[in-house]
Amino acid sequence: MTARARALQQQPAGTFTPVQVAKLYDFPAAADGSGQCIAIIELGGGFRARDVKSYFKSALKITPPKVVAISVDQGHNKPTGDPSGPDGEVMLDIEVAGAVAPKSTLAVYFAPNTDQGFYDAIAAAVHDTRYNPSVISISWGGPESSWTQQSLTEFNTLLEDAATLGLTVCVASGDNGSTDGLTDGLQHVDFPSSSPFALACGGTKLSAANGNYGNEVVWNEIANQEGSTGGGVSDFFAKPAYQADAPNLKVPASKNPGNFVGRGVPDVSGDADPVSGYDVTSMDKPPLSEARAPLLLFGRPHRLYQSIGRQTRWVAYVARLLPSRAHKRYLPRHHQWQQRLLRGRARVGCLHWLGNTHRLGDHCGLAGKAAAAKP
Repeated sequence: MTARARALQQQPAGTFTPVQVAKLYDFPAAADGSGQCIAIIELGGGFRARDVKSYFKSALKITPPKVVAISVDQGHNKPTGDPSGPDGEVMLDIEVAGAVAPKSTLAVYFAPNTDQGFYDAIAAAVHDTRYNPSVISISWGGPESSWTQQSLTEFNTLLEDAATLGLTVCVASGDNGSTDGLTDGLQHVDFPSSSPFALACGGTKLSAANGNYGNEVVWNEIANQEGSTGGGVSDFFAKPAYQADAPNLKVPASKNPGNFVGRGVPDVSGDADPVSGYDVTSMDKPPLSEARAPLLLFGRPHRLYQSIGRQTRWVAYVARLLPSRAHKRYLPRHHQWQQRLLRGRARVGCLHWLGNTHRLGDHCGLAGKAAAAKP
């Protein structure tokens, strides 16, 4: 499995901290994730507690969230010390989730980078009765065609279990365009984001004007070797009813031989382009302000930018809207919320169309929180 994060050598212009992105998207200010647990799936790397504490207290000037490491199948929180490796992915997931939903508990499930380890990590989060996660973040995946039919079915069943239990599972849709990095001349979507029981999260390029929301377009930097949002049509999973019945959504048949009528990816999108990604580092400046919040690994600031943080941000957004484990007051179960969103039955106070994907919009306030859950 591949982690959906990129390390860049130079600081792109116009990047943002997670807190700034939340403000640009007008995340509800009075909601902070209190009483929620965000599950984060990691298949390598680790974090140091003092780095997390320093980032939030010294750089963002906010109280650090509670972060717990959970071992699955002998996987452990083992930082490697390489900011361009899995440590950077782990820290970035923690930073984005913790900055956007600061009162949430972050449960980080560490497992071996194998099919079994991946499955068991998700299962551990879904059935965790100690921390009771209400939303799960997955930034790992691979081309749908690289999975066996048995694995696709088993993982999909597990994600269906999560949906049945009322958990929203946000999964990055990939960062290598509609081919998902393959060169066989076919189009490929990334799994597990292609599961009809996942909330597939695509990427955009976000710009701001005078500290306010400016413009947003689909992330496509393939020509500059800076990746592109993944997406397309599944060749394995049929188009679900919540897409087939959506009046504003016209998911085409696959362009691959056979023209399978499959599940469209992604469902929602958000800032992910490295050009407008998360500025979380500063090697040449001390951590003086939120505008240049450093990523700390082994006590040292490192220059690393998050290009694929959209699923973690969506996870944190969902956590902010859930006031307690009795969260049905605000949001219905994942598949019901997804159906209402795509069918156009949810009022768009906090969700707007961007081509055939959604983005968090300009006017998402507390009123939009309840409206998003109402038919």
